[in-house]
Amino acid sequence: MGTGYEAHPAVVAVTEQIAARSAHSRRSYLRALDRGRRAAPAREALGCSNLAHGLAACGAAERSRLTGERGPSIGIVTAYNDMLSAHQPYASYPTALRRAVLGAGGVAQVAGGVPAMCDGITQGNAGMELSLLSREVIAMATAIALAHETFDGALLLGVCDKIVPGLLIGALSFGHLPALLVPAGPMPSGMANAEKSRVRQLHAEGRVSRAELLAAESASYHAPGTCTFYGTANSNQLLAEAMGLLLPGSAFVNPGTDLRSALNAAAGARVVQLTALGHSYAPLGWIVCERSLVNAIVALLASGGSTNHTMHLVAIAAAAGIELRWEDFAALSREVPLLARIYPNGAADINEFHAAGGTAFLFSELLSAGLMHADVTTVAGVGLDAYTTRPALDGAGALVNEPAAIRSGGREVLRGMAEPFASEGGLRLLTGDLGRAIVKTSALSPEQLVLSAPARVFDDQAQLLAAFERDELVGDLVAVVRYQGPRSNGMPELHKLTTVLGVLIDRGQQVALLSDGRMSGASGKVPAAIHCTPEAAVGGPLAHLRDGDQVQIDCIRGTLQTVGVDFAARSAEDASRPPAPASGSGRELFAKMRRELGPADAGASIFALSGGIGEGGA
Repeated sequence: MGTGYEAHPAVVAVTEQIAARSAHSRRSYLRALDRGRRAAPAREALGCSNLAHGLAACGAAERSRLTGERGPSIGIVTAYNDMLSAHQPYASYPTALRRAVLGAGGVAQVAGGVPAMCDGITQGNAGMELSLLSREVIAMATAIALAHETFDGALLLGVCDKIVPGLLIGALSFGHLPALLVPAGPMPSGMANAEKSRVRQLHAEGRVSRAELLAAESASYHAPGTCTFYGTANSNQLLAEAMGLLLPGSAFVNPGTDLRSALNAAAGARVVQLTALGHSYAPLGWIVCERSLVNAIVALLASGGSTNHTMHLVAIAAAAGIELRWEDFAALSREVPLLARIYPNGAADINEFHAAGGTAFLFSELLSAGLMHADVTTVAGVGLDAYTTRPALDGAGALVNEPAAIRSGGREVLRGMAEPFASEGGLRLLTGDLGRAIVKTSALSPEQLVLSAPARVFDDQAQLLAAFERDELVGDLVAVVRYQGPRSNGMPELHKLTTVLGVLIDRGQQVALLSDGRMSGASGKVPAAIHCTPEAAVGGPLAHLRDGDQVQIDCIRGTLQTVGVDFAARSAEDASRPPAPASGSGRELFAKMRRELGPADAGASIFALSGGIGEGGA
């Protein structure tokens, strides 16, 4: 399958570079994967007492199947909680998945749960400093769930920001097992995003009350399912499809629908076939490869997805023995056009994107231009062709796959290769005497791509917000918010700053943000050079920056420079003092983990690139 597609030279070149630099670590990983593969059910390697513990809570039918037959055992790892709208639908999934797996000849058990926190709730609060760290906790919790060594495959239930990357990093430690991600889907559309943003800005200016703001927010976030803007959560789902880790077209089907239920049942049946005991063995460690990771980067760029994935994809790749670099994103961004405008990069939400053709149309266009690898292994089979189809129910209620539309159903949200929104992708890598940073350009106007202005330097976002309240942010400026990197405070998102900086832009000021923190896929009209590394906490240039220093952010030339600043002449004694580590709200429990986090361009992870799978895995 996948014939008829000729890969673009740039895609081939980047993939070959990734493979060459990763050759040793990837080879070691795959050797470990092969050692972990078992032709017999995994449980047959357990002693009788061990196995009895694992079966004690099973019903009679499941116990009989797991002791008297050679059917596969499937572990469900779930991020269910009923506080977060995106994960509330998972309450009913284990029962439905058990039924589907049983019908396909296997037995499914909930192997464990992982935490799921919401950046939308913790934004601007102490809990946000645990957000990125939760990815590492999720990875470890996933490994603990699978460490019982009784499973022949896994179903991973998670949607949002750090949860999907954490699930994948953990599951890749058991890369000999097939693992299929099962999404929950987005909530139905609520208040239009443009109106929500308008009310937010009016509140920041003191022109509407808290009650009016809450009413607008509640009209936007109003039902079970994922938030409908194109932030990290929905980027997770689109990229997972691009990597072949979801059933085709399943990412953006609303929860509680017959089609969603049919897709969930199909996922349960399919994972049985993907095990070493089935007829289509496809372990996770095979699927996550250099080609599928390039496909994910291309999909990220073409859709204007979350900047967080410049870290998450790097960390996921490392778990599979592959070394991704920001230069790979930059090289592909020069060749991949922007084909989607989904809020905050446009007015439409994710439901409108799906209705206009969604992933099927997007991937079909990218494949036709050679910008995605067609010759990949996926949970649907060999070749990416299946991901150019859309799921539907026929007249009898059976699940079928229909070909992608020939043209977009909504040109304001999704376009083909012949008429892209922009000729290049939505990310830029900036380098210069201030370090390296990432800018999301897909939502910016051409005049915002270059800015030279004096720095206003703050050591946290509260200082910036206070300066805004005092009307001190006048004239053109680069708002520098430092000591927000991984080792400083866990690298919280600074999305709360979007509204107040947007107010300044609407007043006619030229404004940009420069930070070693995160801004997320929810960043919109404010130019933001983020993930700046080396971070201030380890002596990076931001620690030496002063109010009034002229800063140039040039997204066209890819530079991040000061003008007339001699950092060499500014000694270590001249550097600002980092704020004392914060405590309370659980932050003190993660102090040691913060000290172990790597730089943003290496995934901001505590897990170093490994040449093999860790002990307890494959």
